[in-house]
Amino acid sequence: MTTETAPLNGRQDTEGPDHLTGYVPGYVHGHSETEAQRLGDQADTLAELLHAGTAYPAGSRVLEAGCGVGAQTAHLLAASPGVLLTAVDVSAESLAQARARVAAEAPTARVTWHHGDLHRLPFPDGAFDHVFVCFVLEHLADPVAALTALRRVLRPGGTITVIEGDHGSAFFHPQGPAARDAVDLLVRLQAAAGGDALLGRRLYPLLAEAGFRDAAVRPRTVHADGARPALVEGFTRRTFVAMVEAVRTEALATGLTTPDAFDRGIAELRRTAEPGGTFHYTFFKAVAVNP
Repeated sequence: MTTETAPLNGRQDTEGPDHLTGYVPGYVHGHSETEAQRLGDQADTLAELLHAGTAYPAGSRVLEAGCGVGAQTAHLLAASPGVLLTAVDVSAESLAQARARVAAEAPTARVTWHHGDLHRLPFPDGAFDHVFVCFVLEHLADPVAALTALRRVLRPGGTITVIEGDHGSAFFHPQGPAARDAVDLLVRLQAAAGGDALLGRRLYPLLAEAGFRDAAVRPRTVHADGARPALVEGFTRRTFVAMVEAVRTEALATGLTTPDAFDRGIAELRRTAEPGGTFHYTFFKAVAVNP
């Protein structure tokens, strides 16, 4: 069973305001069981790529801001056994899934769970040694405000690690026009929801504007082809194509596409995971310091 440690504000398991329950602004992908499975597939497939180089000393006070369903949390704990982790999310439903996942995969980990908004964290200034943020900023209307709020609870000299994707980096073969339109439509839907699916390319200026220093941004590239069947299945099919396919109802409701056009796009994307197909995508991982 997951060991609960007393959080920094003195409560065993903190809950945010009732009006936050289930509310995640800008999260265009929804909160279905299918989406939770997709997030797990993505985290498991990309664990080595995204978490390489991230390991915190035992006893470090680490904040995971926007833990979601815990897909990244389990890998974060596996790479840094012995940390004192506080996991925060604005969705009570996702937080419950994260607790169950960690209890199953890291039963001895010391984790405090907090339901609340990362813009209004109840922790003292400098409460954490390290902050970890993965696939969160892209869903926020004001990522600089979020980073500034996180810098407040990070001690001077502490580090923040931020990982984001960039849908503009998606290159694939064969590349039909309908597939490209489907990806572009997802970018537009996320923008309409207040997010930015192209945020990866902006990590350095965002961190600088929020007051962080010594930011180092490095690309983490996925290339899936016939020589890498695990990536074809785990990333191309179960992560990227599944992500685009999941917004079908919302896409049609906007009137920006038609059922036939959207379904053609998905069919073309699926062909990139078939023999002879390839798929390329770049994530961006940044590490910066609170001066």
